[in-house]
Amino acid sequence: MSRLEEIDENFKIETSLDKSDIKLYSVLEKPFCVYGVSYENGRLRRMPEEVAKSVNDGVACLHTNTSGGRVRFKTDSLYMAISAKMCNVGKMDHFALTGSCGFDMYVREDGKDKFNNTFRPPFDIRDGYESIFEFKTRKMREITINLPLYSDVCRLYIGLEETAKIEAPTPYRNKKPIVYYGHSITQGGCASRPGNSYPSIISRELNMDFINLGFSGSARGEREMAEYIASLDTELFVYDYDHNAPSWEHLQNTHEAMFEIIRNANPTLPIIMMTSISMARFHDNQPKRRQIVYQTYKNALDNGDENVYFWDGGKEFAPYAEFGTVEGCHPNDHGFVGIATSLGALIKKILK
Repeated sequence: MSRLEEIDENFKIETSLDKSDIKLYSVLEKPFCVYGVSYENGRLRRMPEEVAKSVNDGVACLHTNTSGGRVRFKTDSLYMAISAKMCNVGKMDHFALTGSCGFDMYVREDGKDKFNNTFRPPFDIRDGYESIFEFKTRKMREITINLPLYSDVCRLYIGLEETAKIEAPTPYRNKKPIVYYGHSITQGGCASRPGNSYPSIISRELNMDFINLGFSGSARGEREMAEYIASLDTELFVYDYDHNAPSWEHLQNTHEAMFEIIRNANPTLPIIMMTSISMARFHDNQPKRRQIVYQTYKNALDNGDENVYFWDGGKEFAPYAEFGTVEGCHPNDHGFVGIATSLGALIKKILK
């Protein structure tokens, strides 16, 4: 079978990685498995470009951020390298580069994916970078690479010993993904590395696939987004966009409507409705917003729906609020662990 770079010269790459026996593989080749993103029109995307453009300008811009994207495989190589070509690099004053534009690696041991390394981007990163990690022993390892939370990846190559074995990963326990829809916190702002966003933590804990449809500042519950989510073959749906709704009236006009579109297409799909963890100073009418989300949940229950669940962000996040955010809004790693612990327990109970 022809190598991808032999078919498409855009995939040819030169490397400065100092290994005489290194071989670079596109993650789009088998046996590598890519989750949470797909390749379309020159870059990895979390949803189809045409659909993203139909929602709003923010989603059109952010759907190419690779939050939730993962590459999984097995290898016995003594080292593992990445060579990333990036179309856009996210840099912010309150967000570690290792989270916004870095990659991290987990290795499966004793049935759990355990953190192994962060491929740290250079401070002056512009359009990608290369990084390498040396293992101490040779053995077959099952590896997951998490992609950047707030940057665009055009092409990604994995560098391994030329003679190394490469195999497909063990499948996730679920064939269908959990889908998360929401705002910047859903997308992963401001985790110190990609694997510390709460959907990623839950994925590792439950060994489940997921799609991250978090769009920073741009989640407003539009019909186009609801219809796209309704079309997906999904294990469970979680939505939390009240912090991005421009007003409580907007939230009231869209929240139950979004639920009904998705429910009508998926009569038995478990759906979790979340309220914002953000402190009241960001929205003077936060109690009213919470009540709108709760009312959607209660109306569904009253209509006999047994597959709806309510997650109270203000209540569940309260134990983490003092030390759990960067600036009173976006969680740090401590805050993301708090969300993942509580929400993950609910998801585990639902899917037991």
